[in-house]
Amino acid sequence: MNSIVRNISLDQVVSADDFRGAMRHLTGGVSVITAGRGRDISGMTVTSVSSLSVDPPSLIVSINREASSWPLIRRHGVFGVNILTADQLDIAERFTGKDGLRGADRFAGAEWTTRASGVPLLVGALAAVDCEVEDVIERHSHAIVIGRVRDVVASQRTAALAYWHGEYVAIDREEDAARLAEVSLPSRHVHVRGPR
Repeated sequence: MNSIVRNISLDQVVSADDFRGAMRHLTGGVSVITAGRGRDISGMTVTSVSSLSVDPPSLIVSINREASSWPLIRRHGVFGVNILTADQLDIAERFTGKDGLRGADRFAGAEWTTRASGVPLLVGALAAVDCEVEDVIERHSHAIVIGRVRDVVASQRTAALAYWHGEYVAIDREEDAARLAEVSLPSRHVHVRGPR
């Protein structure tokens, strides 16, 4: 593993509330991470999914090690990433665990399928990605999980669910692109000199 570990000492301590407030400015796509097989399944809502590499296809997700999905990911070495559409707010909320639902009960009310790994993948998601754990980096309360993509099921839908300033926000590629074009700043011409 190629990692650099340094001891960092800071004179100023940043409070959790200040950090959380700053991170609320960062808009994140909403996904449900699924783990386990059969009836021994769980999942969680996250905004921490990011692509890592196209060759080979891989992604990163940050997972709280206290989450019920974490032991399943460690045990089975596979997980699903289900990128939610704007109309799947109920699924996002169900997988936060706020309503007390646990394990397989979180999956009720939606249609699920499986691919090579056997983890549940959401039918109708913007994209459902079947992943195998390639590496795990444990830091503080979370684990950074690198997943090698084994299969992808994508839909033709255009409206995504995002999270910004503590609220769910719908982002529609066609509607929002038109709105942005109306309010965008006039383009500035940038002159770049080539080699002489």
